[in-house]
Amino acid sequence: MSTSAPSRFSAEGTNTGDFDRGDWGLLLLTSLIWGSSFLWIAIGLDTFQPGVIACGRMIFGALVLWCFEAARAPIPRSAWPAIAVVAIAGNTFPAVFFPLAQQRVESSVAGMLNSVGPILTLLISIFMLRKSPPRAQILGLAVGMVGALVLGVANLSGADAQPLGLLFVVLAVTGYSVSNNFLPRLAQAFGGPAVIARAMTASAILLLPWGLWSAPKSSFSWGSFGALLVLGVLGTGLARTIFAILNGRIGAPRSSLVGYLVPVVAILLGVIVRGESVGAIELIGTALILVGAALISRAERAN
Repeated sequence: MSTSAPSRFSAEGTNTGDFDRGDWGLLLLTSLIWGSSFLWIAIGLDTFQPGVIACGRMIFGALVLWCFEAARAPIPRSAWPAIAVVAIAGNTFPAVFFPLAQQRVESSVAGMLNSVGPILTLLISIFMLRKSPPRAQILGLAVGMVGALVLGVANLSGADAQPLGLLFVVLAVTGYSVSNNFLPRLAQAFGGPAVIARAMTASAILLLPWGLWSAPKSSFSWGSFGALLVLGVLGTGLARTIFAILNGRIGAPRSSLVGYLVPVVAILLGVIVRGESVGAIELIGTALILVGAALISRAERAN
């Protein structure tokens, strides 16, 4: 009598095994792109109003996705309610609230507050699935949160932040967290490019009135336009698609690790590109985040 090996996949169809090279590659690529997005938003705000940035990034993101055949794969109407959640919560909310927030807080503050996302994603996942993830993943999220808080203390002291701006960032991150729990099944069933292309198109239509209303109040500069183009093509269209694929592979709580890695990427870019210095506190925070990442990436063990 033979016994089958334990499945690497959960009842929801996500991989419960150790992260493979593909998982790590998608995770790091998404973190790298999103870690720079706040810089592009800040540059765009030099001459563009928030409505132009919100609508423009969705238009550019949708246009680049529809160029790929995978994005044009058919999706039944029965999937549209879930795609609408991704469009509104995962695309429109962040597109609206991040530019509004960065008129009131520094880009570093907005980046650091992304660390709230993994915990919110976990809580929503527990509510939706009616079960808790393995202890190692919960411990990894907790350790990562401590590391993110350490980074926050080191980098946010003295930063200019208005309470309303902080609220806008939290609303944007909450939208991401809700959307992330709808993505796994959609990405598994229809593919990340097809789902995100439709969700982004819907978001562009929703944001178009605000964009047109804001356009006359904006002025044009090639620097802001270039930043908006990069934000739309890379930070919105491609990054959201890459993340949807990752989400479908490893599930919402594990893929939310991106929220912890984004501040690390932001710091590394500051060191490499702008020659900024890194102190002991930043190194400790980064080490804690990496320990949390290692715990989250481990396979689920039988109790």
